[in-house]
Amino acid sequence: SKDLKGTMETLIEQKRQQLSTVEKLDEHMDFASQLIFAQNRGDLTAENVNQCVLEMMIAAPDTLSVTLFFMLILIAEHPTVEEEMMREIETVVGKQELQS
Repeated sequence: SKDLKGTMETLIEQKRQQLSTVEKLDEHMDFASQLIFAQNRGDLTAENVNQCVLEMMIAAPDTLSVTLFFMLILIAEHPTVEEEMMREIETVVGKQELQS
């Protein structure tokens, strides 16, 4: 737990340094950036920012897997939606091989 907290603090500091050197800030505005700026304004403490980032890192894989599972079930239960999705993929990707 202590190692994880230290790693989070290091990653947040790296993000903070990155934000201080970018030319166009709007291209780098993600959730972590918003948290850092909220801390800079005094809306959040450093501990608040660390906890939010930590929870995103820990919770995301679990919630994502459940969401994908139910999405795939719904697609399987609605073949016309699946067909529409495949047509859209073919329109956008064309003959190219799909990549993750």
